[in-house]
Amino acid sequence: MAGAGPVSAWGLLRLRRQLELGLPLTPRPYETLAEITGLSEQEVMTAIRQWQAQGLIKRLGLVVRHRTLGYTANAMVVWDVPDGEVQDLGRTLARTSFITLCYQRPRRLPDWPYNLFCMIHGIDRQRVLSQLETLTADLGLEQIPRAVLFSTKAYRQRGGRYVSRD
Repeated sequence: MAGAGPVSAWGLLRLRRQLELGLPLTPRPYETLAEITGLSEQEVMTAIRQWQAQGLIKRLGLVVRHRTLGYTANAMVVWDVPDGEVQDLGRTLARTSFITLCYQRPRRLPDWPYNLFCMIHGIDRQRVLSQLETLTADLGLEQIPRAVLFSTKAYRQRGGRYVSRD
């Protein structure tokens, strides 16, 4: 690490392994990581910043297990939005309180014409559909083709993998 003095390669490897497990649920997670890895808190934060700048770590965030919390009526709504409107509509949808995720993806023609995806996590399927219908009417989206895909299975979720298991 430039300008920080010698940093233990083993400490950095331990830090990468610890980050795969997620941030510790403590008041000072970087301090806790420092204690576990033998690095200083500053070295931990500097390493994470550098790994983000290098693209090794794309983002740090939570993995929420929705079904465990009772959210079992989870719908991915996919939209076929004109390309010139997709960013504006995406921003609008992302600001909607019950939409928990919204992003753009390329179409996969001819089979998949959809380019805007949003997730609605709900406890009741009918409520999710009602929210979607209200949103569609309020935003005047009735003419935009869409599909509603309710999840039927919870797939294993995990954070990033940074260390080879070999």
